[in-house]
Amino acid sequence: MTVALLTGCDAVSQNTTITVAEGELPRTLAASHVDAGRYLVLVGGCNDCHTPAYARTNGAEPAESEWLKGSTEGHTGPWGTSYGKNLRLTVAGITEDQWVEKLSTGTSLPPMPWPGVRAMSDADKRAVYAYIKSLPGEAGTPAPAPLPPGATPPAA
Repeated sequence: MTVALLTGCDAVSQNTTITVAEGELPRTLAASHVDAGRYLVLVGGCNDCHTPAYARTNGAEPAESEWLKGSTEGHTGPWGTSYGKNLRLTVAGITEDQWVEKLSTGTSLPPMPWPGVRAMSDADKRAVYAYIKSLPGEAGTPAPAPLPPGATPPAA
């Protein structure tokens, strides 16, 4: 399949043709692999759970240098209380291929949207890995372990 893309916002647009192999999943195209990963993190809502204060401040906080460090803001439901893991520590401890495998087969507690994550193309999973690896600063600390149903989360 051949896809034509229009790029540029000025009066003169450029046509770029990309050939996609039959059966290949759609993937995000950006100026770089890291840019594609950043876009996927933003539109995929990763920061909502994996970055403290992000959802509560409607994305106004914290700075991008603090993104994806995990959160102590719990998500409570019939499963107990779960916390967004520190994805920086996760990618620091595994290879890109292990990350793709993890996202392809992963399961965990809600609200993690595993069906959508598993459906991502391997190229997009690799782009997210590249983006997380590119984030500056300290990796942070692990998020709290999940709590079973009925357990009271500590005060934030």
